Amino acid sequence: MSMKAPASNSYVLLAPLGVLVLVVVVFLLPSLNGSQRVGSDGLGGVMCARRTAGADGYTAAVAVAVVDPPPPREEPELSLLVGVLTMPKRYERRDIVRLAYALQPPAVRARVDVRFVFCRVSDPVDAQLVALEAMRHGDIVVLNCTENMNDGKTYAYLSSIPRLFASAPYDYVMKTDDDTYLRVARLVDELRHKPRDDVYLGYGYAMGGQPMPFMHGMGYVVSWDVATWVSTAEEILARNDTEGPEDLMVGKWLNLAGRGRNRYDLKPRMYDLSWDMDNFRPDTVAVHMLKDNRRWAATFIYFNVTAGIDPSKLHHSP
Repeated sequence: MSMKAPASNSYVLLAPLGVLVLVVVVFLLPSLNGSQRVGSDGLGGVMCARRTAGADGYTAAVAVAVVDPPPPREEPELSLLVGVLTMPKRYERRDIVRLAYALQPPAVRARVDVRFVFCRVSDPVDAQLVALEAMRHGDIVVLNCTENMNDGKTYAYLSSIPRLFASAPYDYVMKTDDDTYLRVARLVDELRHKPRDDVYLGYGYAMGGQPMPFMHGMGYVVSWDVATWVSTAEEILARNDTEGPEDLMVGKWLNLAGRGRNRYDLKPRMYDLSWDMDNFRPDTVAVHMLKDNRRWAATFIYFNVTAGIDPSKLHHSP
């Protein structure tokens, strides 16, 4: 995180001429023979000094910071929206998941935004607390639906995204849950050389002899064009296909319409954590079934999330 530059890069000293001598000796003497490097305060530039005479006879010594322009920002190779479907009352879980993403190393040359998604907030207490969250973090999306898991929430999410983010569309849209730990850079590496259209990627679930009729609900990715199609596909509503096991229904939509033909199965790098919590993988993209804090803690230990904490007299780590 870059630190803010000083509010002003110009320093002005005004003094009677008799006092100015000392100031010039201490601060401006190296600059008397032209522009010399005096210091940059980490701004990547030089600080030049010059003397100007005012109309009242006083002399002003002015130091002007000449700042080098920042290097051009690299354009991202891809962009990804991660929608974490959760519920209004799960404040503690959101805080854990928020930190889990914030403390990960950034994905190289990628724009990745994480948003927490739920339906209308009906409880007045939750409404106030969620409003505080939204104001503080800016990562809350509240959909126009009644809170649910398998009665249309995923449809509301995927069909709303193209409208909500029409001004800055993404290459890919992900749906995941608040009991999934996603290693963002690993997922971005998987997507980096994939097509940007007609993509359906996740943990492929075999059913009825078909190897990948749908992706497991722990987390799956569709390309922007697929999400746009969902937002306009009247046949989904006509068949009442918004209700039912949400991951199975998404696969059904795409299969009937011949969409998402570029399918990628990330199994076994996406998986459920076992009862004994002993099946972590070093090449993990996403691990699911983190239903309590004990499982989140085990995940952080395995992936060394807190291993780099700086020593401090203010806390004593075990």
